[in-house]
This record gives sequence, C-alpha cells and structure tokens, in this order.
Amino acid sequence: MQSPDSATTTLINNLNTALVMVDEHLNIVYANHAGEALFETGTKQLYGHSLYEFFMPGSIKGSRLKAALRKGEDFTENEIRLCFRENRFVQADLTVTNLQTEDGPRLLFELRKIDQQKRISRENQQNAQHYAARELIRGLAHEIKNPLGGIRGAAQLLEKVLENKEHQEFTQMIIEQSDRLRNLVDRLLGPNSLPRLQWSNLHQALEKVRTLMRVDSETPVTMVRDYDPSIPDVHIDQDMIQQAVLNIVRNSIQALSEAHTPSPEIRLVTRVERQMTIQGKRHPLVAKLKIVDNGPGIPPTIRDTLFYPMVSSKQNGSGLGLSIAQTLINHHGGRIDVDSHPGHTEFVLYLPIDRKESLNEQ
Repeated sequence: MQSPDSATTTLINNLNTALVMVDEHLNIVYANHAGEALFETGTKQLYGHSLYEFFMPGSIKGSRLKAALRKGEDFTENEIRLCFRENRFVQADLTVTNLQTEDGPRLLFELRKIDQQKRISRENQQNAQHYAARELIRGLAHEIKNPLGGIRGAAQLLEKVLENKEHQEFTQMIIEQSDRLRNLVDRLLGPNSLPRLQWSNLHQALEKVRTLMRVDSETPVTMVRDYDPSIPDVHIDQDMIQQAVLNIVRNSIQALSEAHTPSPEIRLVTRVERQMTIQGKRHPLVAKLKIVDNGPGIPPTIRDTLFYPMVSSKQNGSGLGLSIAQTLINHHGGRIDVDSHPGHTEFVLYLPIDRKESLNEQ
C-alpha cells in the first residue's frame, strides 16, 4: 500500500499537464514528469536554474511574473507560443497560480499542450491517408506487374529468333526497362516483411547511420549527437530503425546540399516522452528521436502529402524515402511527426518503450 505522499507523487507524475514551480527569483524548484518532458531535460538540469536559461530572449515576460508574485495575482493565457532556446516551439494553454509555502512565495505554472490533440487527429488522418495510398499502389502494382511479365517474356522469345544483332539490342532494351519498372513497383510497395524484434540500444542504430554517412556522403555536413543515456533498451528491429533514420538523414543532406546551406548541420537528439498516445494506444514511456537540420525547410505545397509515395521537392528525388520510413516506424507501433520552417526542419520518431516483464507475460 502506498503512503499518501507516494500516491500523490505518482498521481502528479502521471498527469498530462506539465507542472513547473518557480521561486521569487524565477528559479525552477519543481517539475513533474510532464514538466521535464516539456523542457526535454531532467531535474538535475532544471532545479535551481532560471526560466530565462531555457527560452529565447523576450519569450518570458519576467516583469509580469514578478508583478504576479508581488501582488499575489493569478492569471491564465490561452494558445501561447513558447519559444525554447534550441529553436523549438510549443503551443499551450497556461495558468499561473500564486502559492505561499514554508520556503516563501512560489508561482505554479500549469501548461497543457494544445497541439497534443491536434497531433492525435493529424496522426489518425495521416494513417488513413497512408493506408489508402498503399492500397491504391498495391492494386496498381498488380495491374502493372502482370503485363510487364508478359512483355518481358515476349521480348526474350523474340530475341531468340532474331539473327540481326542490332534488333537484339532493342529486345534487350525492352527487357531492361521492364525490369526497371518492376523494381520501381517493388520499391513503391515498400517493406512488407514483419520486424524481427530484439532488445536493442537505440543509439547503436544511430551510430551506424552516423558512420555510414561519414563514408557515403559527398556533402560535408556536421553531425551533432545529443543523446539521453538513460533511455532503456527498446524492442525494435535494428535494421529497420537504421533504414528509417538513414532515409530521413539522406533527405536532409540532399536538401542542405541543393540549398547550399552555409555551415550545414544535422542534429540527432534522443529523449524520453511520458504518457503518450500513439495509434490509439496509451504508452507510459516512449523513446523520442529527433533528426533536425538547418536547411531551407519543407515547401508548404507538399507538407501535407510529404509521406506519400512519389512526393518530393528534391531534384531527381524518387519520393520513396519518407514513405518507406513511415512504414518501418508503423511496423513498430510508432509514428513520425514533422515541424518545418526556413532554417529548421525537425523529423520526430516516436517508438514505444515496453517493459520486458510485460512482454514476457503476453
């Protein structure tokens, strides 16, 4: 049986609402789990530090907060836009409450992300669109592959009876183009095999991507790591996660190269998200992987169809990389979000963190 204090702490830490308390100097003295997730850091990096350290200059109205402390007034603001120093934006409803404690006056911030419900709605719409697109492609693939097989077979038979070598070059062209179209259709269908799940360190897959891009990429791009070492092992298919991240990183490098971005940089960031709903299922813990670049951003014209096959803003781009990445993450019960504006594009991969004992009980 939990003590009342322990039960209350558990209850507060399982709230979706971020609770953050500051003292009269606006230094943080408390944050629940949702509050830590809001700042994307732990209590050691929060407690004792000023609010000003985490937000862009001018984002925090210190004079209003100090006036609220001085006068003991509470206030509420709706749909505010919080601008964090790492160029991250969060839209939320905010309530500020004055508290009198043994240690002096305090301000309690209650923040509820209003983009959470929008994300769930967007995720449902995205999944429905992705499913419809894949079903359409499956039907088209069936209609294309059958005649392609016949065309290729007829060309092979024709090649055997042709004596003129020049004419045989044409039959070879038919065979080669038939094979090219068949390979394109197979790529459109994407990976169909189920993931081979194993308990793995997520950062191993990221390091393999970093190593590969150092060798494979012709564009000099700085790859910055910002990992959370506390993330436990995740039940994933390492190869699939590596492929999904690789597809996104390659897209970013190509965008940086084509835009001739000065000092091109890609950041790989890992954090833990708590109490998150993905594909209609609630997860206490989720691994959050961000791939952030300082490129030109995604054109608004393709933002809503970005994960569709054959949609691309790149020169000579096939438009398959992101579609395949989404399929691979969906195989893991996860999801991909994207936020982009000029100078900042951020793909966020969410992967549920299951407990080993709970999986063993199933």
